Amino acid sequence: GATVRAVRAWALPTVFTYSPGSMALADEAGGLEQYERKALGEALAPWRERFPDVPVVEHVEMGSAGQVLLAVSADAQLMVVGRRARRTAVGARIGSVAHGVLHHAECPVAVVPHR
Repeated sequence: GATVRAVRAWALPTVFTYSPGSMALADEAGGLEQYERKALGEALAPWRERFPDVPVVEHVEMGSAGQVLLAVSADAQLMVVGRRARRTAVGARIGSVAHGVLHHAECPVAVVPHR
């Protein structure tokens, strides 16, 4: 019965990624945030189909993933972050975002492996 808040953090592309002309086109089209919103909606689509009764609020914010997640953790009852399910020679590892959230979030955290 809980509402899920799906969070997508994004940053401006580096100067090596886009030319000034392409950034001008993006600005004329309303900015880059609309593309990030679309990407989040596409990522959520299969889950919304599978679980249509679960209410989902989409949250798109510019900033580093760790900073954005920590900022929204104050209002959360549980934060779920993913980690790639790869094994290395020294065992399973988590990334910097999951590590930071585990240590600094203001709510309980679940780290879930995925492929």
